[in-house]
Formats: sequence, structure tokens, C-alpha cells
Amino acid sequence: MRKDLKIPFDKLKKKCNIEILNFNTTAQLSMSREIIGQERAMKALRFGLSVKRKGYNIFVSGVTGTGRNSYTYSVAKEFAREKHAPDDLCYVYNFEKPENPKLISLNSGKGIVFKKKIEYMVRKIKRDLPKAFTSKEYENKKNLIYSQYDKKIKEIIENLNEIAKEYGFMFKENDGNLVSIPLVNGHPMTEKEIIDLTEEEISEIKENSNKLSRETFDYFKKIRQLEEQSRNRIKQLKEEIALKVVDTHVMPIIDEFEDNKQIKKYLYEVEDDIIKNINEFLDNEKTDQAKLLLTKGKISKDFFKRYEVNLFIDNSDKKGAPVIKETNPDYYNLLGQIEYVNELGVNKTDHTRIKPGAIHLANGGYLIIQAKDILTSPYAWHGLKRALNTGKAKIENIGKGQGNMIVESIKPEPIPIDLKVMIIGDYHTYQLLYNYDNDFKKLFRIRADFDIEMERNKQNINKLASFIACHCKDEKLKAFDKSAVGKIVEFSSRLAEDKRKLTARFNEIVEILYEADAWADFKGDSIVTEEHVKKAIQEKVYRNNKYEQKLHELFKDETILIQTSGYEVGQINGLAVINTGQYTFGKPNKITVSTFVGKDGIINIEREVKQSGKLHDKGVLILSGYLGEKYANNKPLSLSASITFEQSYSVIDGDSASSTELYALISSLAEVPINQAIAVTGSVNQKGVIQPIGGVNEKIEGYFKVCKEKGFSGGEGVMIPHQNMNNLMLNDEVIEAVKEGKFSIYVVKTIDEGIEILTGMPAGIKDRYGNYPKGTINNLVQKKLNSFARIYKDFN
Repeated sequence: MRKDLKIPFDKLKKKCNIEILNFNTTAQLSMSREIIGQERAMKALRFGLSVKRKGYNIFVSGVTGTGRNSYTYSVAKEFAREKHAPDDLCYVYNFEKPENPKLISLNSGKGIVFKKKIEYMVRKIKRDLPKAFTSKEYENKKNLIYSQYDKKIKEIIENLNEIAKEYGFMFKENDGNLVSIPLVNGHPMTEKEIIDLTEEEISEIKENSNKLSRETFDYFKKIRQLEEQSRNRIKQLKEEIALKVVDTHVMPIIDEFEDNKQIKKYLYEVEDDIIKNINEFLDNEKTDQAKLLLTKGKISKDFFKRYEVNLFIDNSDKKGAPVIKETNPDYYNLLGQIEYVNELGVNKTDHTRIKPGAIHLANGGYLIIQAKDILTSPYAWHGLKRALNTGKAKIENIGKGQGNMIVESIKPEPIPIDLKVMIIGDYHTYQLLYNYDNDFKKLFRIRADFDIEMERNKQNINKLASFIACHCKDEKLKAFDKSAVGKIVEFSSRLAEDKRKLTARFNEIVEILYEADAWADFKGDSIVTEEHVKKAIQEKVYRNNKYEQKLHELFKDETILIQTSGYEVGQINGLAVINTGQYTFGKPNKITVSTFVGKDGIINIEREVKQSGKLHDKGVLILSGYLGEKYANNKPLSLSASITFEQSYSVIDGDSASSTELYALISSLAEVPINQAIAVTGSVNQKGVIQPIGGVNEKIEGYFKVCKEKGFSGGEGVMIPHQNMNNLMLNDEVIEAVKEGKFSIYVVKTIDEGIEILTGMPAGIKDRYGNYPKGTINNLVQKKLNSFARIYKDFN
């Protein structure tokens, strides 16, 4: 047994030296909200926010719990405070093209002022216009026009009657029209006299009537001209009166916003429209009653809606630039929408029903979105890219029509945008977008990548202590003493799976802080100590390890067969990791190998039944390369071998068992038994070099539990790749057992080193003739393969 490859117990975990902690409890520490161990991501994020160029939006990558969300928001708020609040935006009615509402931009806080001014102006005009048209001044001017008209008309009618008498007629007014009536003896004919007329008399009257019409044509033309002139003068009078009233209310607003050309132009258009539609402001009561009947009780206010201002974006309460976190970035929440109301079967809309999305609310500032949220809404993702590419955000509903409904549509003026978008997602999402979305790499040129770990040094340990202190204060937790902080540091390294590192997944640290505080509460202690932290960790494991316990019951009653003592040929204990969500643990698996003459090579039974993943398949194929180079340089490899994970009923993947399988294969070929007390994990390459694996702590502890249940003989242990020494952060129970000599952990660099530990027999080094010394494992394997080659040749 190679005792020189055993790891001493003091190398199985890196304890925290609490003497470097210059405090008794975290209550003595100053509060620091600085993010820890993310200098690269922080620098990238700040750089991206500083660059004011198109395409320099930011993708923030990393796993949950690294502080990527909180830091992204806090640094965006920091930059936002240095900027001015962006302009308010209003949509108003377009009097020339009602289907294209106009956009008006105002200084921050002026939008609400403008909206209220317009509301007040319209209200006052609706009140004052009817008064102006019932005033004495208006009545006098109107009556003067009418009297002048009546006088001229009267003179014309007198002239007409003089002419009519010559033809036996007179003119009489009937319903506002002049009608010619035949005369008898200077008096209008009666109905009886008309009936008694002869044909000759009727013909004579018709002839005279035609002559009269020809002679009086110019007089009637003059009457129509006078009527037109009268109407025009009345209209002009109305416009003059209305303009005087409207000007009184419009001009002060124009003066107040004199620097805003958009508002000035709009108000002149409003003034013109009111003048053109004076009658809508008059007789409101009658108008409303008529509309009440037409709409079955719903008074329509459609006409006056044209004067309403849609305060689309109101930044009056902003101290700096906006920072918007959109948690549900579907198409409408992100890009805005046009709302509709159904009236008598028609879906109607107008400029007041245009609603903003997050991209408009964040305009001039910063928009933060989760990648998983926006990518589940393809329309939203494409809409966001289109807006960033064009620099304009169009507001349009996805569907042009709505079934068989009649729909009024509008196309609001697009909004110029200037904002920084930050998408938060994981590494895999970033790679997919970068490789398969050409727009993405043009629009998101900055990547702020949050690491999952940081260096375990004095500086970061003290920063972690400050983080704990800060969280205790924010969440009203008890103070942690230095022993408790030391245990958190060790727990952090365990999560990082590296004694040289600390985890950056602070959400998992925070859970232990809460739970340790709770256990201190239960015990009535005022300070959280190491014991409370250990209890929190143990109880968290207990809450989640039911499946592990059930498996160990099966090991104990030998439903699942695992042999932890004795020696067997072609049989070995491999180690796997099982993840149940909140809990990960190690599980031993019996691996067996059968070897025989043939040309099939190594048969992976799991692959044959489709229970093997690609990485496991690759690991098995590597074994053939190793055997061929090591033992078959001068003869064909005439070998068939089958490998399987016994009592495995689910898919197996990963190459961490490839060295384990190779040891069992060598044992079967050499017919040398393997020590079943030693479980093995490790990947191998074709040259026989052992490679590191993941989950080393869980694998060791999982096998340790099985050995403990079966009873220690002193020979039990685990063999791991030498590179995994830095990953060891084992629990105290395993370390104590190693210290007492009950359990051992070995590190190996090559297959030859490993096989010597497992068999107690030297591996053997090849001489210059390609042969291995007698009494070595490699010699026995070489002899067996030579034998297989001869048998196969003779058989064929």
C-alpha cells in the first residue's frame, strides 16, 4: 500500500484563522455595502454606463445570488443621480391628420402644468363663449346686420311687385321663399277662381309667368347674394367674437411657453379649430340631450376629447434620470399600447388612450430587464431591438384588427429614445444570443460577468464579515461573534468547492445567517456563535436529505449491494453525485467488468440500453485508447469487455468514473483482486493521467457514511485525483475518522499509482523492449492480452 499517497488529516479542510478578525462581534464593524469579489464585473458595468454611444448596452451575466441584480440597480441609480430628469412627453390631437397624434416635449415637470392649463382653458372657453353670444354687444351687431339685410330685401321685393303687376302677378313670402301669385282685378286669385280658369286663360298666365321669371332673374340673384353676404357677415361676427374670447385664454399659455415652438404651433391650431367649430360650444344643453338619445344614455364627449392632453410621460417627481426595473417585459408592458373602447360595435380609440411602456418610462435613463423574462416574449425582444437600432420607439398594437370588429386605428408619432438597457441573465443565455442573434452583438457590446467565487484572502474575509454585519443590521439579526464568522468563511469555501476560494453566491450565505439567528433565538442566546451556525447547516441538511437516508437504508439492508471489505477481481466501488435541488450528496456504485477474447472492444452496457450520456460514452471509449497504446504496440488488441454500473436504473453521464472503470478492467485482465474498501473517483486520459472531477467532498462523505453504517475495519478510504486536493473542505466527522486512522484519502496522478494502491501490487515500468517486469500488474495484463491475440488468431 502506497502510504506516501495518503493525505494528512490537517490537509482535508482549511480552517479559518479567526485571529485575523479584528472584532469580537459584527456589531463592532462599520457598515459596508460594497459588493465583494466582483472587480471585473463592476469595472465593466461602470464602463458600459459611461460610454454614450449607440450599441453600448450591457448584458450582465452570472448565477443567481452573486449580487448581479442588486449591484446593477444600485450603480444605475448612482449614475442616474448625476443626470437631469428627462423631458415630459405629451400626445395631442393632430388637427390636420387625426390618425397621427402629435408628440410634444416639455421640460421635466412642465407636462402636468401644460395639461392642467389646457383643461382649464377649454373649461373657461366652454363657459365664456355661450355668454359672449348672448351679450348685448353681439345682439346689437347681429340685429344691425339683419336690419340692413331686411331693408335691402324689402326694397327689392317692392321693385319685384311693381314688375309683377305688369304681368298680373304679385310676390308673397312663404316659408322664407318668394312665391308669385296670379291676380284678378288687383287681388290674388282664390282657389275657386283658379279652378274656373279656361285653357286659354291658363296658357296666358303661364306665358306671363315665364316672362316675369326672365325679367326678375337678376333681382332674385341679388337676393341670394344678399343672403350669402348676410350669412358671411354673421359668421365673421361670430368668429370675431369667438376669437376675442379664445384669445383671452390662449395667449397667456402661449406667453408662458413662448420658448416651446411645438406648444405655440399647437395652441394656434387649437384656436383655429375652436373658431371653426363654434357651434359645438353653443347650446351645450340641447346638444347633450340629443347625444343622450343617440347613445342610449351614454353622453359622448368625443368632440371635446380632441382638446385633451395625454400626459404620456410625467417626470415631475424625478430628481435625476429614471431607473426602471421591468419584471414582466411582455410586448405591451415594454413598448406601450393603444387602448380601445367599444361603442355600438366599433372599437374606438384616440390620442388619450396611448399608454407608455417601460422603454418610454426609462427614456433618458436606465432600463433593467431579466433575460429569461424578455426572451419568453419574442415580440417584445424584437421590438426592443428595433427601437435600439432605429433610436425610435413606435407605439403600435401587435394585431392590426380584432376579429370581425370594426377598428379605428391611429399611428402616433414615434418617440426618440436615448437610454441604456441592461439585461441580466446567465452565461448560457449570453452565449446563445451572441452566437445566434446578429443584432445582439451589435446592440449589447458590453458584458459584465459576475464570478461565482473570489480569492480567500484576508481582505475578502474581512469584507465578508462586513457584509454579515450589514445584513444583520438591515434585517435586525443578532450580531455574529468571530467564531460564527469563521464558520461562515469555511462554509463559503465549501460552497465554492475550493479551500483557496470563497463563494460569491451570497444568497446561500444569507440563508445560513437567517437560520443561525433563529437557532440562537430558540436557545435564548443574544449573540450568534459557531455552534448556532453549525446547527443551522446541519438542520438544513437534515431537512433536505430524505432521499439520501432512504438510499442508505437500502445499502444497510443490502437491497443495493456495496462491498466495503475484502478483495474482488473486476469489481470496484465508483462514486457518483446526486443533486435533489437544495441538496447534493455522494453515492457509491458497484462497477463490474468482464473480459474475454474477441474484437468487439469495450462494450458499455449502459450505452447499449440507452442509459449512458455522451460524456460517459466518451470516457469509456478513452479506455480502448489507453489499452491499445500501453499493451498493443506489436500485436492486435483482440479483446472484448463489458462494463456496467450494477443496480443502476437511470441515465449515467460524466467521465468521472472513467479511471474507476479502467482499474476494474485492468483487474479483470490481470486477474488480480481489488481492495473493495477503497472507493475511487477520477477521470483519465488516453495516456493514463488522472484528471480532476467535481463533487469531491460529497463523494467522499457519501462513501464515508456507507462505511460507517457497515462498520470500520481501518482499511476504508477514497482515492481521488491529486488536483482535487485544493477542493477538499470535508466535514469534521470525516476529518476526525482520518485523524484516528479509521478512514483514508489517497491522491494519485496516474493509473499506475492508483492500481498499486488498489491491489497492493507494483504496476511495473516498461523496458526498452516493450515488456513489463514479472510480478507486476502491467506484466499480467500484457500476458493476458498476448494470450487473447494468439487464441483469436488460432480461432480464425
